[in-house]
Amino acid sequence: MTTPCSTTTTPAPRFLLLGDSHAGCVGRAAREAALPFVGGPLGSGRDFLGPFFDVDGGTLTFRDAHAQRLFREFLDALEVTELGGLKAPLVCTFGLSAHTLATRQNWDIHRDRHGTVPEAFLRSALFTDLIRASVRGALAFYAHTAAHGLRVLAPLPPQRVPGMSDPAVFFAAQDIVGAELATRGIEIVDVRDKVTDGTGHQRAAFCQKDDTIHGNDAFGRLVVADLLDHGL
Repeated sequence: MTTPCSTTTTPAPRFLLLGDSHAGCVGRAAREAALPFVGGPLGSGRDFLGPFFDVDGGTLTFRDAHAQRLFREFLDALEVTELGGLKAPLVCTFGLSAHTLATRQNWDIHRDRHGTVPEAFLRSALFTDLIRASVRGALAFYAHTAAHGLRVLAPLPPQRVPGMSDPAVFFAAQDIVGAELATRGIEIVDVRDKVTDGTGHQRAAFCQKDDTIHGNDAFGRLVVADLLDHGL
């Protein structure tokens, strides 16, 4: 008599996660929910604003050796040789380090006599061009994913403005980057209505303790829930 063999099938990853440290809470929440995925943070937010990769013969390579090593490990786990061959959706936070874009000293030259960056300037074509230039590396990355027909979802960052950053610039820059991503076919994952107070800032319940920038796991759970609502 032959005893039937028992086999266990590993669920296919639902998405590839690439990003900066803001991707950390998303990954933790996905693991907590037993949602299969591959990936995680590759570096800090500022690493993915200016040019950070090269493409040679269709192969995308990160300039930072550590980021490239992790990237290759993720692709190997998904059994694809190039990013363009990805079948699962990509969840990515590149370019959305709004607190870095809003670093106060970078905007001092544009302040009025009251020390405020004028609203008219924040709505100007010059400001838009400056933000586009600041995130040109991320925009080039998303142009690359669009050219390969990849489905990409980009979670907006925690709405936390540290002392080093100007709040008005933070929110204005975030809007510009979000709009630029949308024109490239990126789906914006936006949970602001669930996590912010009347001023637009992140509520304490969704902030990482002893930290001025990151969201906590409760924030990550809301992002994952929104990803599921998007069909992931």
